[in-house]
Amino acid sequence: MPAQDNALHFQDALALASAIRRRELSSRQVTTHFLDRIERAPALAAYSEVTAERALAQADAADRLRDAGILLGPLHGVPVAVKDSVQWEGVSASLGSRALQGRISSETAAPLRMLAARGMVVLGKTRMTEFAFGLSGQNPTQGTARNPWDARLARAP
Repeated sequence: MPAQDNALHFQDALALASAIRRRELSSRQVTTHFLDRIERAPALAAYSEVTAERALAQADAADRLRDAGILLGPLHGVPVAVKDSVQWEGVSASLGSRALQGRISSETAAPLRMLAARGMVVLGKTRMTEFAFGLSGQNPTQGTARNPWDARLARAP
């Protein structure tokens, strides 16, 4: 992987997309980088579900398309996360509630279909306030995500 790989998490989405487009990075490299960071930071409690296998399959598909000269959108191959309230077929959607834990979506929400249609890679689903009732992101039933820039204090991400 390129030397700048250590700083991938400080680059914005457009910079990552540009590097993928120019073949300086592959979508798989970028996706693997972010999956590794997620795995190394469980104390942040940022994700309700990480969909690593799906993400890597999406990244590989994005790379194959790019190699064939096909780019589906300006952020082709760039990883993204969605809130736990977004329906995604075959993935849980608890909406931050213990009452809905284990419920698997039978359909995919239109915004998520649009992200996929534009070649983006979905890393997983992030924690949220139960049923989206609140602004601070606190969730006493499933765990509150920590701010990654100061995880020692209980600050909203």
